[in-house]
Amino acid sequence: MKTRQTRRTGTFAVVLGGVLAAAPVFAGDVTWERLVNSDKEPQNWLNHHGNLKAHRFSGLDQVNTKNVKKLKVAFTFAMGGTQGGGKDIIQYKFAGLEGTPIAEDGFLYLTTGWGTVTKLDTKGGKPRVVWTYNPAPDADYATTVACCGIDNRGAVVAGNLVISPVIDGRIVALNKEDGKKVWEAQVADPGKSETITGAPLIVKDMVVTGMSGAEYGTRGWLEAMDIKTGKRKWRTYTIPGPGEPGSETWKDKHEAYKSGGGSTWVTGSYDPETNLIIWGTGNPGPDWDNAYRPGDNLWTDSTIAIDADSGKIKWGFQHTANDPYDYDSVNEHTFVDLNIGGKVVKAVLHANRNGYAYALDRTNGQPVWCEQFVDELNWSGGLDAKCKPKTYDAKKDVQTYVAGTAAQRGTATKGRGTIEGVLRPSHMGGKNWPPTTYSPQTNRYYIPAIEGCNKAFAEVQNPGDLKGRMLFLGGAPFSTMDDPKCSKLTGSVVAMDATTGKVVKKHKTAYPQLGGLMSTAGGLVFTTYAEGQIAALDATTMEEVWKFDFGQGVNAPPMTFMSEGKQYIAVEVGLGGAFPQWWAANVTPELMWQQPGNVLYVFSLGD
Repeated sequence: MKTRQTRRTGTFAVVLGGVLAAAPVFAGDVTWERLVNSDKEPQNWLNHHGNLKAHRFSGLDQVNTKNVKKLKVAFTFAMGGTQGGGKDIIQYKFAGLEGTPIAEDGFLYLTTGWGTVTKLDTKGGKPRVVWTYNPAPDADYATTVACCGIDNRGAVVAGNLVISPVIDGRIVALNKEDGKKVWEAQVADPGKSETITGAPLIVKDMVVTGMSGAEYGTRGWLEAMDIKTGKRKWRTYTIPGPGEPGSETWKDKHEAYKSGGGSTWVTGSYDPETNLIIWGTGNPGPDWDNAYRPGDNLWTDSTIAIDADSGKIKWGFQHTANDPYDYDSVNEHTFVDLNIGGKVVKAVLHANRNGYAYALDRTNGQPVWCEQFVDELNWSGGLDAKCKPKTYDAKKDVQTYVAGTAAQRGTATKGRGTIEGVLRPSHMGGKNWPPTTYSPQTNRYYIPAIEGCNKAFAEVQNPGDLKGRMLFLGGAPFSTMDDPKCSKLTGSVVAMDATTGKVVKKHKTAYPQLGGLMSTAGGLVFTTYAEGQIAALDATTMEEVWKFDFGQGVNAPPMTFMSEGKQYIAVEVGLGGAFPQWWAANVTPELMWQQPGNVLYVFSLGD
């Protein structure tokens, strides 16, 4: 990587993989030490989730419960990238925004769903584009193998690089000063229906990325690359191969593990103390025909901990074995040290799509607590002392859990069988990818929840049915507009006591929570509403204390930063992703009018 020698300000000793190395430091370089200690820079938002612990909490308190009503639009920036893509089977009419901006010293780094990266100077409260980089993915090819929209959840910064994913499976590293490409790596293979939509995770001298694509019969993995060159350091598959630990949980005779799913969609977390990368894995494939893949199907629907240096899986906890519900576990993992009976437990918190939140000991994966966070849940029979579903039957290779909640193979044409009752929470999950937040002020874990139910059908899949770049689902969910009990999905922002997992309060929302959360030292929790607003809630009472209407749908999380002594609240506005493509028309028809404008809104205190 070329740098300007005139920018050198000295050297900085960094620890990389246990080796002390002297590296040149440049003004504004985002060193590993800064990323580890990002809480000391509350004016910036340096990691994708705010800090490496995935708290999405900011220490800024200039905006607080006493003055939040004075928030006004400071400026907007049209990000663009609304054009659709895809052809043949999958076609997306438009692209929205799901990203979290990175903020450093008054500069923002933004990504559109297509992966265009923009560096924006916010100084003076008037946005100025410093540079823009367009990775130019093939609009028809890349999105034909993207199950869930034209998405990019954000770039990250490290050293003098901006590192960003592209939907077609590339990771690009750009010079932070001028936006010129330093290196590019084709990591995922769209020819195998692999894509990348999540922001990378920086771990020491590595870029760690996950992949998307479980709905196409892929085999999930995580990959670590050298931050200087993009070359692979290790790749770890989430589905064990023959002879590897866990392979015995794939009991079929047709090598179902090769198409077993377990995608790693969103951004994981890293613990420097244990040197563990903790990440969530997606549903097994095919999604609804769980008879195709008898056994527990490790490590799908799981939380896994990986040694950062070797890439080896150190422990795993599976949330839903032999999943017939598409209840993946890719949601973020949040590190909190809890005082349990006078003993400090290094915990990782996780709100699962199956409607339960979990606290696990992040050193060994043992459960600390597990509690339901959605209003209604009917599939598990409750959880036992080990946080496993009570209706799981260890003697069965194909799980039904509670009768009537899971679609099973039928005997009709093509072997199609329909769910007898309804599933609560719905197949969209009690929580989808939008991120949680943890506030050390309140010791509460806040969850953007989805309330409601729906149905599904399952149909027989055979090994010969798996074709390249073709959906491999074994069924599909469908709406229940004829059922007055669950004809519409709603949402809530749930506040849980992080020590016990008990639900303290809920803030109900008219539509599913699709954007994600942020909490601040000002005693606030910021959320977005799918129908087109941003709102601030009192972090203690959960009452809404401020709201602004965008006039267009939103499904990106808020963040905050400070520039020239002023605190700003920012959010990317543009409803896209899977919801309008697969869900809105059936379960929230009122949202079908939404078209994305793809605009960055930035707020600050007015007079």
